[in-house]
Amino acid sequence: KPSLSMRRGMKLPGGLPALGQSGQPNQDQPQQSNEQQIQQPPLQQHLNGNRPEVPSMKSSGSVTNLIEKKGKLPPQQSMQLKGLFANYSKYIDIKSGSLNFKGKLSLDSKGVDFSSGSSFRISADELEFIEELGRGNYGTVSKVLHKPTGITMAMKEVRLELDESKFRQILMELEVLHICVSPFIVDFYGAFFVEGAVYMCMEYMDGGSLDKIYGDGVDEPHLAYITECVIRGLKELKESHNIIHRDVKPTNILINSAGKVKLCDFGVSGNLVASLAKTNIGCQSYMAPERIKSLSPDDVTYSVQSDIWSLGLTMLETAKGSYPYPPETYDNIFSQLSAIVDGEPPSLPESYSSEARNFVNQCLDKNPNRRPTYSKLLLHPWLLKYRNTDVKMSDYIKFKLAENSSRKEKKDEENIEELNRKLNKTPALHRGGAPQRT
Repeated sequence: KPSLSMRRGMKLPGGLPALGQSGQPNQDQPQQSNEQQIQQPPLQQHLNGNRPEVPSMKSSGSVTNLIEKKGKLPPQQSMQLKGLFANYSKYIDIKSGSLNFKGKLSLDSKGVDFSSGSSFRISADELEFIEELGRGNYGTVSKVLHKPTGITMAMKEVRLELDESKFRQILMELEVLHICVSPFIVDFYGAFFVEGAVYMCMEYMDGGSLDKIYGDGVDEPHLAYITECVIRGLKELKESHNIIHRDVKPTNILINSAGKVKLCDFGVSGNLVASLAKTNIGCQSYMAPERIKSLSPDDVTYSVQSDIWSLGLTMLETAKGSYPYPPETYDNIFSQLSAIVDGEPPSLPESYSSEARNFVNQCLDKNPNRRPTYSKLLLHPWLLKYRNTDVKMSDYIKFKLAENSSRKEKKDEENIEELNRKLNKTPALHRGGAPQRT
């Protein structure tokens, strides 16, 4: 039976090898013809994981140089940092430059080794930086090229913080990415630790996150397709690994131009039995009412039903093209949380079918005990209605990406025109020049 890392290598076009392999793309996996792919049911194509090679872009710099530039500290600060890290010696070995989670995994500048025996060798000097994809409090996500295989990847940087919860988040995300091999969960290529940061290399999804493509809203057939993919990913986490996501929202659902929909960002996920999820983690705007109402995290047990509420809000936002609670709550988190706890749950517009509206209403039942399980949701008439329909998801994603790009260009042009109008109204002296005589 092939190891987990070998399975990944077999699954990916020119995938990364397991430890000890030659580094050459796997040539043994039979390739399907275009005709065979077209004949498959839409969801089966997703399950099989078929996707075209992503064309590589011209790289614009070495990742090693980028890391060295970002990580360079004055000698005095560097010594102070080492002193602080010494207090976390159970995780950080300063001499070897490695990060260790005893009994779980270890990371260094050449890759990650898991206690299961599988290893993923990847390092900064094998990567070429292409462009930055996003930035947050944790660090950045960059688009990079893995030179030995020609695979375009997304590289997530997580800067270390001297905080137990940050170490636990890094461990959880790496563990979930490692054990969960699914068509509905983003693929993991490897990770390394260097210059005070962990770098996780994952599948590059060229459509970005769901909030980047929904625009003015997604129509019903495509909404059903996206919803089913997300449910299958969440069901895989729960039933195969007893893991709950705990941060379901549009920014944690990725899409590519091949029409694939996948879950990502597992830093706050948790083992259902180990933690019983007694922590209020995740984005507050998508929290279930029972989590918000709890004054103490220990007063409420986080269950799968809380993720189902977040799923309902996410699908509703995707359908409408905006966060489903009233705009006046957007800038005030307390008003927003009050609306979730005290107000009536939002619902889909009348333009959607009664089946679709019933599906969302069930997810957004304020009583968690009445929310359906993942298995029941997959048997809902709304999803069954579209399951065998070819919604041409790939074409739709490409259309939405082009539409959003056109909208952005138009907005940029409007901003430039507005700026020019303001400049023309400003007296010449205020623009830095003397008034012209006529």
